[in-house]
Amino acid sequence: MSNNKSTIDFGFSEVPLEEKVKRVKGVFDSVAGNYDIMNDVMSLGIHRVWKRQTIDLSGVRPGYKVLDLAGGTGDLTKAFAKRVGKTGQVILADINESMVRVGRDRLINQGISGNVDYTITNAEALAFPDNSFDVATIAFGLRNVTNKDQALAELYRVLKPGGQLLILEFSKVTNPAMAKLYDFYSFNILPKMGKVIADDEASYQYLAESIRMHPDQETLKQMMLQAGFDKAEYLNMSQGIVALHRGWKY
Repeated sequence: MSNNKSTIDFGFSEVPLEEKVKRVKGVFDSVAGNYDIMNDVMSLGIHRVWKRQTIDLSGVRPGYKVLDLAGGTGDLTKAFAKRVGKTGQVILADINESMVRVGRDRLINQGISGNVDYTITNAEALAFPDNSFDVATIAFGLRNVTNKDQALAELYRVLKPGGQLLILEFSKVTNPAMAKLYDFYSFNILPKMGKVIADDEASYQYLAESIRMHPDQETLKQMMLQAGFDKAEYLNMSQGIVALHRGWKY
């Protein structure tokens, strides 16, 4: 959603627009080293299923050029690198240097190299020419972007005609009983887990709050269409805890 105010949400707080990037950077600087462990613990490992379905629906083939925006520690990049092969290319891009460093070291240690590049870039001003990528993904990153409309417009710009964007993100739970249980877990258990595992309760409190401030499924779909995408749809996963939005540039 566009924001004409001088402030923006940072979780449930309002902060000056120019401060959100710095605050989000602080969160991910703090959690980078424990990010993969916490993902497994927080989601009971289900995040791997969500990501696998995203990869399968991407249609990525040998020779494709793929942008993994907010690529973090490289889960999607690793899978895409195997799919695009030697003739393709995957770029792991993130605004946070700590996350890029962790992702690069992790993938190199796992033998993923040759067709993967790494860059630090802001989703609102992508450092790539028009019509560069066959597929772009942003997984669990869009909710941290200050100007989501601008980021969506940039993703549309860098996709080739015929390209596809996939947004994997926490969304609005569709079942009321599940929603109550999820809220209890998010605000009473998740931050405590962050304290025990990562010695960082505040960052995981922010993550829980940022999920609630993110646009719901229909709102994000409309934002994608307004950003220029010719077609947009979404698939709920785990009763809407996560949604996979897909947009096409024709």
